[in-house]
Amino acid sequence: MTSPEPSPNELELLKALWRGGRASAREVHEAAGAPLGWSYSTTRTVLSRMVEKGLVTRGEFHGLTLFEAKPKKVEMIGRMVRDFARRVLEVEGHIPASAFTDSPLLDEAEREELRALLEETDAQEKSR
Repeated sequence: MTSPEPSPNELELLKALWRGGRASAREVHEAAGAPLGWSYSTTRTVLSRMVEKGLVTRGEFHGLTLFEAKPKKVEMIGRMVRDFARRVLEVEGHIPASAFTDSPLLDEAEREELRALLEETDAQEKSR
């Protein structure tokens, strides 16, 4: 089962968690909530909703509540790129991985993983 699509604001919190790994609500707020102009309580509320939606997991570590992105970064980005290409651009074919070369969100290994994922998806769609 795949994770639901995050809203644009939820995506910002996911990106903060992908960059920093497991984090407290305060750390997520400082990395993403505050730049969005949110209060700390808004960040906590959105994180709680993301837990309910299955986008984030919540766990305890030495008495501190920590949050972690549940979907893998490359899989989520790949799905979102495919969806955008189909819905908005009406592209059904190959999406070149070179489009992600300058992304600071993806390192070289993740770009390679995304390229393989997109190629695998292309092959599956062609076999239908």
